[in-house]
Amino acid sequence: MKKTVSCDLCDEVAEGETFEKWMQALYPHYASAHPEVMSSEANGEAERERWMADNRARFDAA
Repeated sequence: MKKTVSCDLCDEVAEGETFEKWMQALYPHYASAHPEVMSSEANGEAERERWMADNRARFDAA
């Protein structure tokens, strides 16, 4: 079953049967609408891990 979950930064939505597929579906939007977040040097490994954990929880709750 596909889940529909919004971007964590705006109202854009993406669908996926798994968290990984949802992340792949969200990636093009994130890259075009939020490139500053993706390229920020402040977003190191710890920040990426926090993003993954927070968004996996959002996906699982949907």
